[in-house]
Amino acid sequence: MKAQLLLLTTASLMLSSTAYASIETQLAKCATIEDKLERLICYDDLSQATQSNSTVTKSLPTAETVTVAASSAAVVSTTNKPQDEFGKVKKSQDEEISKIYLNVSKVSKDSYRALKIQFSNGQVWKQTDSRSFRLKADQTVYIEKAALGSFMLGLDDRNTTIRVKRLK
Repeated sequence: MKAQLLLLTTASLMLSSTAYASIETQLAKCATIEDKLERLICYDDLSQATQSNSTVTKSLPTAETVTVAASSAAVVSTTNKPQDEFGKVKKSQDEEISKIYLNVSKVSKDSYRALKIQFSNGQVWKQTDSRSFRLKADQTVYIEKAALGSFMLGLDDRNTTIRVKRLK
């Protein structure tokens, strides 16, 4: 039984290597044709021949198939169209800041009792959630990025934060 399996495996490997060499030769032959239409017809004929001949398609080595698929995926990913980049925010990692420290210059509340905070650098931020948070002038606070493009304001000595958005 092992001898038959070994013989079958050897025969299939020999057949697959000759079939693969034949396809490779035919592809090279098609590539030398200068006329675009004739070259396309040659490739189409080769494609139909490999699809109709099941021994050729089954006998291709899987490693070669994976290599071809990986190389074609690499080619697709390197040729980006302008439409593919539309709407994406381009930021380099050097420019990205995740947390800043600011000094509070003035704190007030709006009609909905949300904090409106002015900082010494001229920025104005407003509280967007309804949590209670005590803050006074001349304190140093941090503002950090949170999920989905939102920002959190907090103090280093407290374990609570409030959600804020920038007005100015």
